Amino acid sequence: MKYYGKDYLLQNQGVYKTMAVTIEKNENTLTAFIEGDIDHHTAKEVRTLIDDSIERINPKTLKLDFSKVDFMDSSGIGLIMGRFRLMKLLNGRLKVINLPKHIEKIIKLSGLESFGIIE
Repeated sequence: MKYYGKDYLLQNQGVYKTMAVTIEKNENTLTAFIEGDIDHHTAKEVRTLIDDSIERINPKTLKLDFSKVDFMDSSGIGLIMGRFRLMKLLNGRLKVINLPKHIEKIIKLSGLESFGIIE
């Protein structure tokens, strides 16, 4: 399943693409492939798409794939922390995978590495 943010859908009308999320289910794992920017404009939409999928599928593991994330501000940290808490409530686990170097630096500065969620 591929979901696009509002800004992406308006791209043909001259609006810049900011994010897209592809959701894949494999056995008890849900993987969200995030593309574009994660900032205060897009984080809520990304969060909603991922949370809706978690609610429908109830996975044991959620993987957030950041390989195609171009930019992330503190909203991205909030996105990760919120999914960590949600998966913990569901007795599941979160893994953040394929971090580009520039995003990995932000993650390290935030202290998220101490949660053991970075692969």
